[in-house]
Order: sequence, then structure tokens, then C-alpha cells
Amino acid sequence: MSKAAELAKIGEVLTNSQIGGRRNIAFNGAMQVAQRGTSSTGLGANGDAFLLDRFRVTAASTAGRYTMTQTADGPSGFANCLKIVCTTADTSIAAGENLVLVQGLEGQDLQQFKKGTSDAEKFTVSFYVKGHDAATYTFEMFDGDNTRQVSQTFSVTTDWTRVILTFPADTTGAFGDDNGASLYLQICLHAGSTFTSGTLNTSWASNTNANRYSSDQNSIFESTSATFFITGFQLEVGSQATPFEHRSFGEELTLCRRYFQELCDGVSSNILAAMSYYTSTVSYGYFKLSPEMRAAPTVAVADVSHFTIFSGANGRVTSNLAASGTYSTKSMRLQGTTAASTLGFSGFLQTNNADASIHLIAEL
Repeated sequence: MSKAAELAKIGEVLTNSQIGGRRNIAFNGAMQVAQRGTSSTGLGANGDAFLLDRFRVTAASTAGRYTMTQTADGPSGFANCLKIVCTTADTSIAAGENLVLVQGLEGQDLQQFKKGTSDAEKFTVSFYVKGHDAATYTFEMFDGDNTRQVSQTFSVTTDWTRVILTFPADTTGAFGDDNGASLYLQICLHAGSTFTSGTLNTSWASNTNANRYSSDQNSIFESTSATFFITGFQLEVGSQATPFEHRSFGEELTLCRRYFQELCDGVSSNILAAMSYYTSTVSYGYFKLSPEMRAAPTVAVADVSHFTIFSGANGRVTSNLAASGTYSTKSMRLQGTTAASTLGFSGFLQTNNADASIHLIAEL
């Protein structure tokens, strides 16, 4: 092999054939962005919990409880990490229980893996972890388009270590080229026999629940001293893990706002939108979504009494505040209901409480 060919091969290995391009396909891997807040307590039981952007923890039937925080305790080069702490143990694990840390990815962001073709590429995941003690957990890649999955175990110690896992290429089942959830990157922290009673699937195959997670793995709910820390989360094309790709906070925030936006910034007297009374009690205001969101968002208002519509010299606290009419990924309309004003009058929507909250949600 010529010297030029050798150098070209080295460059290909070091950059996974993406010279000058973005390497990390995952979002918020340095755990910088926390639009929802930096701490959430009393989590567990059933359902999803979000804290740091683009990561959710999904629970099924757990008696265990945990706290999730953004913590300034990362390894060298990382200011932040995601920390999960057990606050209520659950050592009697029912068959259907699980607790899984998840990041979902759109199919249109995954086409470079060439999944479902004869040219399919390998997947390499890397991240930094530590815990309260030596432990084993399971990392799963789940193809939501084709209901296929593959898993590997990894080890955690009391010191920060970098885990590197390479998963095989899959020539079966292409990812959809759209904004739907095609791939779920999942770390199982707790699971019952429904998910652990088979043989761990280390090659891509149609999903069988019993083969998803290792029967030898630990549980984050084994004791109230149990902890799990993670940062430096990265997904790359090919078989080589490269150094973590740090992105600016501003860039990462913009990427995350495609999936979630917080319209209020935690202060009172925050002006949000111009409003116009369509009737004596109902007014409308319009928002341009920046950036464009993944899908038309769901709107969640925490407490409608935390908002006031000012028109003329009068302020009227809202009795209802919700999305109205047809809206899209680019813009939306809010409808506010108050005590009587005057049809045709204009005003503005303002927070009257620092706990005021309007969330726009387009998560996978």
C-alpha cells in the first residue's frame, strides 16, 4: 500500500469517513441543556420523566423511586452529567417492571447507516459513566420502524470510565426517511423477568421481550445508596469511536428546541405575545416557532391563573389559556379567556407569577 493510501486509510478510520462533517448523531450528549429544570424528585411508578433535553426515563410498574438531576460532576472536559439516585429501593422485582433511560432519533437523521441495504454500516455508541459501586447494565438499540433490536452489557465502576460499544450492521429493515422515531438508544437500569428471561440478543433480530436485557444486570433500585452518572453520550457511523464531539451551548440548545420549547423564563411580568379580543372575553395571540419544531407541538400550561392579559389600563387574569385552531411546526395560536373586555381591543399576554409555565412539546 502506498504512503498516500495509508494516510487516507488512517484518516478514514479516525473520522469514520466523515472528514469535516458532524460525527455525533445524538443530542445534548454533554448534558448541557436543561430547559425543563435541573432537578426532579419522586420519580418512578409508571410513565415517562423528562429533565435534561432529549433524554427521558420511562418506568413500568416500579415500586422504586428516584431523583434525576443535572449535576456538575463530569469527567475531565465535561462540566455536567445526568445523575440518577435511588430514593426508594425495590428489591422484589415483578416480571413486567423496568426503568430505561432513552433517547429517540428521527429516521431522516439516520440515513447514513444505510440500514436495510447490503451496504449497511455498523453503529458505535460511547459514553462516560460511573456509579456507587461496580455494576452491570444493558444498552439496547431498538429499531422502531421494523421492531428489531440488539443489545450489549456494559460495566460501571465508582470512577468515570468511557464505555465504547459497537453494534453490527443490519441489512434488514430500512429506517424511514421522515420525522418519525426510527431508533431508540436505551440504557436499562432495572428490569423484571419479562425482559430478562431469554438469551440476550447481541445480533439484530425481530424483537422478543425476553431477549432484550441481561439476566445478570444490576438494578438502580437495589438500595438507596445506588447512583448512576452519565455524560459524553455519542452515536457514530462505523466501528471506530472518536473523541467526543463538543458543540457550543447555543448550537445544542437550538437542536433541542426542535423537540421542546419553554415560552416562559421563570420570572414574573414576562411579556409573551400581543393579544386581540375576538369577543368580549376571548382573545388570540400568535407565536412564530423558532426554530421550526419536529411536529405541531402539544401545548402544556401549568397554571392558567399565572397569566394576565392587559388591554387598555386593565389587567385580566386568564381563566383558560390553550392552543387554538390549526397550527403547525412553524407557528401557533394561543387562545386566552378572561373576564369581559371590549371586542376588538388589543393588549398583551404577561406572566404574573415566576412559576408560570408554557411548554411546547414535539418529543419522539
